[in-house]
Amino acid sequence: MDSPFWVYLIGLLGMALYGVRILFQWYKSEKSGRVENPKEYWVMSSLGAIVLFVYGWLRKDFSIIFGESVGYYIYMWNISSMGLYKKVPRFIIVMQALFPVLILALMMWDLDEFTEAFLRNDAVPPELLLFGVLGQFTYEIRSVYQLIYSYRRGRSELPLGHWVLAVVGSLMIIAYGLIRHDWVLVIGQFAIVFSFRNIMLCLKSARRADGQVADN
Repeated sequence: MDSPFWVYLIGLLGMALYGVRILFQWYKSEKSGRVENPKEYWVMSSLGAIVLFVYGWLRKDFSIIFGESVGYYIYMWNISSMGLYKKVPRFIIVMQALFPVLILALMMWDLDEFTEAFLRNDAVPPELLLFGVLGQFTYEIRSVYQLIYSYRRGRSELPLGHWVLAVVGSLMIIAYGLIRHDWVLVIGQFAIVFSFRNIMLCLKSARRADGQVADN
């Protein structure tokens, strides 16, 4: 399904925000030699998700909206756990929390139209939609893993499993984007390179920690 060029620009903006977050995180990690978890990563994640909610709605692509829904509130949890909401007006936090609900309301305003446009779209056959949803789920479930991992440790971290799921999910999204002829989704997965790099840094840190234990 073709969309106006400005719709793709919105998608590129969302992907750019996601791209900047991983570039910033990668830069900080390379400087320290281990996987860093900067607060900017989560702020840009939240902003990128908001933009991609809009893009998914304009593209009538349920898989994008579904995928963003999985990690959205986890981004907010990480922002909160880092104390970044302390100086933010409460109404902005409330508006941020309600944004996915607004998108859902717009989708469900006319249930018949929603079914035809999002679930019975000729450009996205059911089996392709299912594959897209699975790809988005695999990619975004990394945020659930990260939340559980961080919650158990009492602080926000970006563990190895987060990056492994990111790689697998990215590969699925790239395949979906190619089939869907959505070059925004394909370009947006350039961050897979940095996910691989973070896996290497995680393994390097683990080996270093094991070496220190052995020395002691």
